[in-house]
Amino acid sequence: MVWAAPRPVRVAARGEAGSRTERARGDPDFHRSDRRRLLFVRFAGVPLFWRLDLDIRTASIADDPLYDAENPAARARDDEWSRPASALANAVGAVKAAARKRDDEACGLLDRGFARIGEDDRATGDWADDVTRLAHAAALRDSALTGLAAQVTELAARHLGSGNA
Repeated sequence: MVWAAPRPVRVAARGEAGSRTERARGDPDFHRSDRRRLLFVRFAGVPLFWRLDLDIRTASIADDPLYDAENPAARARDDEWSRPASALANAVGAVKAAARKRDDEACGLLDRGFARIGEDDRATGDWADDVTRLAHAAALRDSALTGLAAQVTELAARHLGSGNA
């Protein structure tokens, strides 16, 4: 979903975004952009697959989906975004891809998730186990994500069978 705002919008993606919002985080690629934000919003009480990706652009660049896409100055510093939360989002995407038999996509999502958090691990094709290992590794790096990691592991078990980890 794209929202063309009349002027630059400052968005705090960390913390509560509302009573029905479980978690909102910004895409680090546009964290410092002067005219664009990309937010990933998870809502309470709905499946993890139901995430809103909200691309917010000022009216002056509303028709430019590539604005700041290659601008290093628009990127967040490492302390301005959560690599473990991003890795968990990859794990959710991998469950969806594996359930749809898109093995290459699932493998890529998992490998990027492991790399994002500096975990020396890779996808093996045992999707439920791979997702479980990634979720566990992410929660070890950020204990605030322990509950979400458990939800991701349960999602993998429900859609892909139980993992061995």
